[in-house]
Amino acid sequence: MHIPSKTRRLFLAGGAVGLGAVITAGRAAAQGGGGEIPTSPVGRPEPKLEEEPPLPLDRRVGWAVVGLGDYAQGYVLPALARSRRSRAVALVSGNADKAKAVAARFGVGENALYGYDTMGRLAENDAVGVVYIVTANATHADLTVKAFEAGKHVFCEKPMANSPAECQRMIDAAKAAGRKLMIAYRAHWEPHNLRAKEMLDAGELGNVWFASSDHHRPLDPALPRDRWRMQRSVAGGGSLVDIGIYCLNGLQWFLGESPSAVAATMHAPPDDPRFAEIENVFTAELAFPSGRRATISSGYTASKKRIDLWGDRLVATLDPATAYQGNRLVVANATKSEEVLTKETSAAQFTGEIDHFSQAVSEGTAVRTPGEMGLRDVRLIEALYRAARERRWLDLNPDMTVREG
Repeated sequence: MHIPSKTRRLFLAGGAVGLGAVITAGRAAAQGGGGEIPTSPVGRPEPKLEEEPPLPLDRRVGWAVVGLGDYAQGYVLPALARSRRSRAVALVSGNADKAKAVAARFGVGENALYGYDTMGRLAENDAVGVVYIVTANATHADLTVKAFEAGKHVFCEKPMANSPAECQRMIDAAKAAGRKLMIAYRAHWEPHNLRAKEMLDAGELGNVWFASSDHHRPLDPALPRDRWRMQRSVAGGGSLVDIGIYCLNGLQWFLGESPSAVAATMHAPPDDPRFAEIENVFTAELAFPSGRRATISSGYTASKKRIDLWGDRLVATLDPATAYQGNRLVVANATKSEEVLTKETSAAQFTGEIDHFSQAVSEGTAVRTPGEMGLRDVRLIEALYRAARERRWLDLNPDMTVREG
């Protein structure tokens, strides 16, 4: 593989053993260090695995997946099948035939299939510990409350809900039930994002006074998963809500602070029926208490998911930053460019967030992305829409509500 002279790839988060060391170790084992290598099948000792093995099935937390669309079938259920601490034990869908077909593919018994109108029966299923809400935004609050009323913990997709009031209702329901609530901000477990965060926190990038994040994807009305996103009452908004939330949550996580003032613009092409109710392009400026500044953009026509952390020593670029797979991290300045490779692939973001919640449920520990974080982000989205409508800077309180007067 040809690598340009000014670019070198860094292998981080995983050491490499030289070939000579491997050969030497093999010879030692063959010459008495580990006994003769057998020439026929024998009962070898338990090997030391590179990764922690999965827990026995009866010790894993059981999950009920609510909503069986593209994302649930393509990513959520496969991640549960790969996870170490979790497993799918129940499905909830409004389509009984689809639920049976999906259950057969993922080893879920037909006696553990529910409709949205029968979710209350989850209370009778002791195998279910967590309910994962993977449905349209407008349904999150009601389905979450139903799950808490059934005595289950809840893992909910982002955005948390369509309004701060709905978010607060979900948080209150969790407290009343004595159960945990976590929002699925998967990038917090994505290996390249984690490495960029480590570099920033360790000072390897230098002083980072500016950051930018741009998240765009085409909106295709031919796809069922995109049709509801064109309806404001269901989606809660346009590109800012759907994909711009990666910008907002990601930058707050990287910088370790929330903005104190925002300004914004939005645009919906008048001749495009996709944007009769929602915006296409949304842009914003964020000012932080520390003096840092950031810009974000979201859109429903281009295809790009990128984050830049502009340090005075190095600029860290995640491009793609939050894709389902194939994310990359490059650090660069005027004289060099280096790709940072991670031991784990981007697939770890799905199993990472799921197993984190299962561990928190099993051990009674705190979650990294709780409902309060989801509420904060929905408040920030609400403030940004207001700033765009009023075409002026808005000052924010620490809880992301608008400072009046």
